[in-house]
Amino acid sequence: RFSKQGDHVVTRFTPGENHQGPPGVMHGGLVTTLADEIAAWTVVALKGRFGFTVALEARLSRAVRTGVEVVGRGRIDSETSRFTKVAVDLQQAGATCFKGTFTFAILDEAGAEKVIGGPLPEAWKKFAR
Repeated sequence: RFSKQGDHVVTRFTPGENHQGPPGVMHGGLVTTLADEIAAWTVVALKGRFGFTVALEARLSRAVRTGVEVVGRGRIDSETSRFTKVAVDLQQAGATCFKGTFTFAILDEAGAEKVIGGPLPEAWKKFAR
């Protein structure tokens, strides 16, 4: 679940054993996936649009432990008519574990349909630029 809090989108997630790579540690790819989801929902919640991730820069500064709640925050860092950059951070027990910037291409309906290879679902059309 994601909530809008001012100029941020926030979520809370507790990784389980099925999310681990090394014992007791969340797999780095899944940490990045969580951050990408936060970034995507930041675009939806704050811009009323959706986009496709086209680039990311990430730094995992400490291990994300399983069984301990993660608090994730996303905010719009910059934007143009075609691209939106979202800054994301993940914290666990008050310490920053992840910081990243995700760049999204904001497409119109035709562009989105080209990417997904078919018609855009009706519920998504309102988020196309």
